[in-house]
Amino acid sequence: MDQQWQEQVNAPADTRFKQLAMIVYGLQAASLFTGSLTLFAGVIINYVRMEDLQGSWVESHFRWQTKTFWYTLLWMVIGGVSLLILIGWVVLLAASLWLIYRVVKGWVYLSEGRPMPD
Repeated sequence: MDQQWQEQVNAPADTRFKQLAMIVYGLQAASLFTGSLTLFAGVIINYVRMEDLQGSWVESHFRWQTKTFWYTLLWMVIGGVSLLILIGWVVLLAASLWLIYRVVKGWVYLSEGRPMPD
């Protein structure tokens, strides 16, 4: 058991960062079912660990994830406010579909070991 723990601690930084980015993508995806609670958890991880990732190819995924968070939050607020005039449902649906697109695209690029394009 100690050997497994030691292997995880000594894993290359890129592997640990890649796993962390995968966790954040999972949290973003889970936010569709948790009422955006895990979306906030993911962005907190992004900001706490962003400095550690500087210069790594995984840094582009963290930037992608933070942009995903902020734009999703913006459109969710706009959708929530505009629920009174019924267009909000369309805005919230579009924001959810956009979030799904961003998570899937990021997950695919990450699993292929590719940085996100700017």
